[in-house]
Amino acid sequence: MKLTILISATIIGTLGGWLGASLDHGNLLGGWSILLSSVGSIVGIWVGYKAYQYI
Repeated sequence: MKLTILISATIIGTLGGWLGASLDHGNLLGGWSILLSSVGSIVGIWVGYKAYQYI
């Protein structure tokens, strides 16, 4: 269970940070990058939990 949640939170959090950086013109430590990375990680925890329930 922990591994599923960790993997999904990492992948979705990274994608959120990448999207935020592209919105902020490549600034990886910009506000959008940090915000969307945090939101992506929270969504990733939820997705990992739901994915584990289906396994």
